[in-house]
Amino acid sequence: MAEVATSATSDQLLVVIDPVARKTDGESVRIVKDVLSAGAATKVCLPEDPEEFARALARRGSRRPVVVGDDRALMRAVVQLHRQRELAECVLSVVPVGPALGVARALGLPTGAVAAARAVLDGAERRLDMLVDDSDGVVLGALRIPALVAREEPVEAARPWLRTCQSLVRTLVPARPARESAPAVPGPSRLRVEVDGVTLVDLDQPLEAVSVTPGSGGGGLASVEVRRLSVGAEASPLLATGRTVTVTGADFRYRADAGVGGPVRRRTWTVREGALRLTVPR
Repeated sequence: MAEVATSATSDQLLVVIDPVARKTDGESVRIVKDVLSAGAATKVCLPEDPEEFARALARRGSRRPVVVGDDRALMRAVVQLHRQRELAECVLSVVPVGPALGVARALGLPTGAVAAARAVLDGAERRLDMLVDDSDGVVLGALRIPALVAREEPVEAARPWLRTCQSLVRTLVPARPARESAPAVPGPSRLRVEVDGVTLVDLDQPLEAVSVTPGSGGGGLASVEVRRLSVGAEASPLLATGRTVTVTGADFRYRADAGVGGPVRRRTWTVREGALRLTVPR
């Protein structure tokens, strides 16, 4: 892990530049380094992998951490600080650079290199709610649980050449008896969704999707929306707010921020009010 030290004002920054950002947009990274080093005393770290990224944050001392990277780098930093129980003591700054910036935009961070770097130097602290699940996972933006899909569908969609190979194999290898093949069948999710211990929808109601979002205005409440599967006229979504959300059912996966979790049969998310201290434009 390379380190470069510069000096400027009395503000002390630890600038951790994710390797994906360096590879995908080196020009923006250079601009960010120039702007930050001109406005503050900076120590720049160039980790090569997640382990070095974690060590750089852990050894930040009194310096304010600045993460330069996309949503995955942002979540990596938040998760580490949360699991070390240092998130409440740390004001995190993020300069979004890289291919996936949806979470950063949702949090109000500018995605232009100059504007984002200036926000680090001149911005204000904002306390944001986040979700923490019963496995210590963290959600900053929207949590979504989609309907069940065929098990092989994501792989085939990601690798078109694999379908061609599979088709060729099927023509060369005799088919197995029907009783030995049990392909996954797309269908609606059947989940129980509870908000603060009250059942919003139960297992007897097929669902299209469930979404849970930390309240953007603070207050320690999450917004929950359940879309039921309907025939004919579209069913109105079920809406609720609460501090805890529990989802139970057959193995389900969920998309949260920049990643996918599961499969699990039960998961509870709890709102942590004002848990994330983030630097945003004034």
